[in-house]
Amino acid sequence: MELRLTAGFLLVNLHEMIGVGMNKIIELLKLTRIEHSMMLVIAVLAAERIAFGIPSMYILVLSLLTPILISMGSFAINDYFDIKVDRLNKKMGRPLVSGALKPKTALYTAVLAFSLGIIASAMINLYAFAIALVFAALAFLYSYKLKEILLVGNIYIALAMVIPFIYGSYVVSNVLPYAIIAISIMVFLSGLAREIHGTIRDYRGDIKERESVNLPKLVGTRGSSYLALILYLIAISLSVYLFLYVAPFSYNLVFLSMMAASDILILYSGIGYVLVKSKKSGFYDLSRNISLLAMTIALLAILISSFANI
Repeated sequence: MELRLTAGFLLVNLHEMIGVGMNKIIELLKLTRIEHSMMLVIAVLAAERIAFGIPSMYILVLSLLTPILISMGSFAINDYFDIKVDRLNKKMGRPLVSGALKPKTALYTAVLAFSLGIIASAMINLYAFAIALVFAALAFLYSYKLKEILLVGNIYIALAMVIPFIYGSYVVSNVLPYAIIAISIMVFLSGLAREIHGTIRDYRGDIKERESVNLPKLVGTRGSSYLALILYLIAISLSVYLFLYVAPFSYNLVFLSMMAASDILILYSGIGYVLVKSKKSGFYDLSRNISLLAMTIALLAILISSFANI
């Protein structure tokens, strides 16, 4: 009888420990925004395919681990420095704000992820190592100070969306194809527009806690919304240019259909920010998810088109 009770007690405690462990893992994935890492994987794969071709399995795994780890470290260190700002902006879903994870956990996660990502890149080639090292350093500087400087932080984030294409190209080649350059410009412009929308959403917390000199403070939220819309429109124009003139996207029906869906979504987001006057409407949170979906569709369009000229 006592043996049964002891076994039952151990099983219950083991179940609870596993449950706690799983919850911590889920919170760590939320902290590091693992969905963004998956987007980077798509971008790297597409760039490798366009530049030269998919590398050996050993290099491929290393080339994908690097952006995943650097991205995870970037988000972890960002939340570490932004706890007070996120509280002011009422981002209760963030693990550090809710108390699900401690700040030191975010710091340790960032250090470990950055270190492993840089080590993985060093095992590929010098180009990959240099890119990983520079962007890991910039990620830290962005979270610590750069985001407070007018447009500099926004530009960094937009570049961080572009760098997987450049990184992936240099994993397999020592040249940058024209198609990668064209894609990079399009992604940079749409990424910058999305980040401007982010400064509008977080305007209150950034100004009150960080005293940031951001675009909404300089030209107002309405002026910032118009600028973001213009950037989106230019990016949409570039997607049309890619379809008409740039291989492997030229007259590719898969690229056309998927990019059209992406363009419609970002246009909806861009126009919405111009028209919506209150954060209470719920549009800002909806738009964040819509723009993320749009960018995911665009990345998949680039990846699929690089494999199949349909």
